[in-house]
Amino acid sequence: MEYFVHESAAVDEGATIGAGTKIWHYSHVQSGATIGERCVLGQNVNIGNDVVIGNGVKIQNNVSVYTGTVIEDYVFLGPSCVLTNVTNPRSEVNRHALYERTLLRRGCTIGANATVVCGVTIGRYAFVAAGAVVTRDVPDYALMAGVPARQAGWMSRHGHPLRGVGPEGIMTCPESGLRYRERPAGTLRCLDLDEDAELPQELRTGRGSYAEHKGRSVT
Repeated sequence: MEYFVHESAAVDEGATIGAGTKIWHYSHVQSGATIGERCVLGQNVNIGNDVVIGNGVKIQNNVSVYTGTVIEDYVFLGPSCVLTNVTNPRSEVNRHALYERTLLRRGCTIGANATVVCGVTIGRYAFVAAGAVVTRDVPDYALMAGVPARQAGWMSRHGHPLRGVGPEGIMTCPESGLRYRERPAGTLRCLDLDEDAELPQELRTGRGSYAEHKGRSVT
């Protein structure tokens, strides 16, 4: 077997699991689900029927990913975050044929205990803070916080707030040195690395803690 499943976990017939993926204690992957390579499912994770998960995804403990959810590569789901698939659930009304699509795009982070209401798209490398409640689409690289969640700034691909706008509107990540610019207004792009490109190997190991980089502005 090219992937690992803990003896207490269950993988239903018809699920597809990629090489190098690890499925830990008491987790359940339901029939029709597709999970890519090198993913990690922590303790007590449920993956619903026909969910699609890309490569390198990390799902922490106590997370349920329901039918209708599509998760692209390198997404991080924090402990006990909540995803849904029906906006107006009623026990008496069967809406199994009406599940709404939620798309978590490449590299985004959903913080611990955050809630993502179904039917939205979370942009590439967006960062949803712990406890936030997302009710609408989120742009690439946006930092979202609060209830309901509102944009509080921009986050770099390495997960640092981008501050200190330099010449030509360029903001630089204090950890990686990658440069970003907002153009047009409301749209952030990395100037040094395409959003769909893999991180170079030398940038895949953290250099200092969040606290060490906090407050640093590089222009």
